[in-house]
Amino acid sequence: MTDLPSQSPAAATDPGLVLDRRRFIGAGSALALGLFASARQLQAEEFVPAPSSILEHAEPVVCAVIGLGEQGRALLAALTNVAGADVRRVCDGYEATHKRALDLFPKASATAQAKEVLDDPAIQAVWIATPTHLHRELAIAALQAGKHVYCEAPLAGSIEDARLIAKAAAAAQTQVFHSGMQLRTDPQHKHVLSFVRTGALGTIAQCQAHHHRRTSWRRTASNDERQHALNWRLARATSNGLMGEIGIHHLDAASWFLKGLPISVTGFGSIRAWNDGREIHDTVQCIVEYAGGLRYLYDATLANSFDSSGELFQGSDAAVLIRDHRAWMFKEADAPALGWEVYAFREKVGDDTGIALVADATKILAAGKQPGENREVDPRRTPLACACDAFLTAIREKKPSACSAHTGFQATVAAIKAHEATLSGSTVVFQKEWFEI
Repeated sequence: MTDLPSQSPAAATDPGLVLDRRRFIGAGSALALGLFASARQLQAEEFVPAPSSILEHAEPVVCAVIGLGEQGRALLAALTNVAGADVRRVCDGYEATHKRALDLFPKASATAQAKEVLDDPAIQAVWIATPTHLHRELAIAALQAGKHVYCEAPLAGSIEDARLIAKAAAAAQTQVFHSGMQLRTDPQHKHVLSFVRTGALGTIAQCQAHHHRRTSWRRTASNDERQHALNWRLARATSNGLMGEIGIHHLDAASWFLKGLPISVTGFGSIRAWNDGREIHDTVQCIVEYAGGLRYLYDATLANSFDSSGELFQGSDAAVLIRDHRAWMFKEADAPALGWEVYAFREKVGDDTGIALVADATKILAAGKQPGENREVDPRRTPLACACDAFLTAIREKKPSACSAHTGFQATVAAIKAHEATLSGSTVVFQKEWFEI
């Protein structure tokens, strides 16, 4: 075990943040954080909790949410837990959705006209949560109106529309544009990324991810027109299916972790559970190839909920599993010792024993708990809440978003082409120019 270096300036000035050696070793499971500068050296300053405006006071940003369907309501619920999110306007063309939105933010005003929101000089930031194929017009109009824009993923329903949004975002140099790739700002994924980037896994041999949830995606309404509008995800003209709406997040995380764009994708799709006239598959599988012959396997189904959602990166020395809000590292018997692992919290996962990788463990320790044993989800730290907080933080600090329009565009390209591969049951070879704005 490497001795701790001297305290950081922050820790030295605040005795409440200092971890002495006895507490450090006694806590043990804190080392499961993996918060280290390299696989050999721990940094004391890594044990100083980083401030988060989710948990603390923050300068208000006047906000509006356009699109009050399922995702819009999820965003509003997340924003109730983000300090400084001053929601003044909610908007949806279907007025029956307004009441539930106003239940969350009763001081806001509701409108059916997006133009009213964009014309309001008080609104600083806009969340766009409409159906995907309606993003382009709204996102560009919001940027032209001088608003900061959070656009849900994927950016658009077509590569052409997504490119237009990304170009408009690049031209709006004084505004923050945030693509809703939630895993990019998720503390758990950022935490696991530190392990992958330090080389603790050895040579990565293969990766895989999945999303399993029994749900039809079909919505019912009192009239045919409303029902057609609600079920845009089931029609090929308006939907990029499971890969575009769900798989995009996992595909983007793979490219982020592997530091590269995909080379090709082979896809398969079928309707296995919901043969109700839909045009979009309820079950898909993809094989995505990255540089050096590394392949990433992905599957998603709306037929069954077993094993929920997860990601697995397997290397020659260790594997990392992310399952919902939890993560573990599984070492090979002959892998090099990392030092800190001796004190790490271990737990059974199936037939294997994994080292718990716990994001925000210093906060858990400060509460007098053991990180590996206290893994409840704080509603203020969900991936969606953290994404909203990152957007507002970028606005306050006048810095680029942690998930730029360019990142969102490239993820959208990969997801749309993967969707096309599942429709045709073929291989799509990515062209470099597809990813260029």
